[in-house]
Amino acid sequence: LMHTAALLGESMEDAHSFGWSAPERAAEHVWDDLVANVQSHIAQLNFGYRVQLREKGVTYINAYATFRDAHTVSYKLRDGIEKLTSARRFVIAVGGRPKFPEIPGAIEYGISSDDIFKWKKAPGKTLVVGASYVALECAGFLTGIGFPTTVMMRSIPLRGFDQDCAARIVTFMENSKTRFLQGTVPQKIEKREEDGKLLVSFTLDGQNKIEEYDTVMFAVGRIAVTHGLNLESAGVEFNKFTGKIDAN
Repeated sequence: LMHTAALLGESMEDAHSFGWSAPERAAEHVWDDLVANVQSHIAQLNFGYRVQLREKGVTYINAYATFRDAHTVSYKLRDGIEKLTSARRFVIAVGGRPKFPEIPGAIEYGISSDDIFKWKKAPGKTLVVGASYVALECAGFLTGIGFPTTVMMRSIPLRGFDQDCAARIVTFMENSKTRFLQGTVPQKIEKREEDGKLLVSFTLDGQNKIEEYDTVMFAVGRIAVTHGLNLESAGVEFNKFTGKIDAN
């Protein structure tokens, strides 16, 4: 939906070249409306999933679970009542959450790639930190919607992907007005009290720099949400840094 919003904006810019009399950027984008509609769509999807589970005879429990042993989990319902469930096998598919770098101001002033889809305030001038496909796709639709967007990457874009394709994607994005800062990472983020602008400090080509942004979004990887599962009680080994379960 975010990409569709960006594409529609770009189409309006191109419309006059195809005979349409509408002036470029005839309409102003309302970020609040987009976010509200995106969240409504997600809620509809989630409701549909629950309906399908019920139709297939699957019991859905909306609660966080922790292991008691290899065959038992405990969980608390909204009313605070704790319950136990036992099974011969458990499938662990808890997904992941974005992580933040350990620099001053990152958690206090930055947002994650998850947050942007429900961020109620228009992001304005945005710094996207990271070079994954998540970082680039977010930077792409933010630029397309009309927000000045910069991507800050430590090394290469789209690590693990074909680098010829990655370079072409970066070139296309640059031609579409997305700005790139390559070979650097933020060192700290400070908030200017007078106007709320975020001041990002970094070093590029041996020079210390400070740039101001309205929003700093991190897309620097994800960590599996396994640390609260008490996996040790189930005899399950996992990487303490990434949260990922060791498997063959």
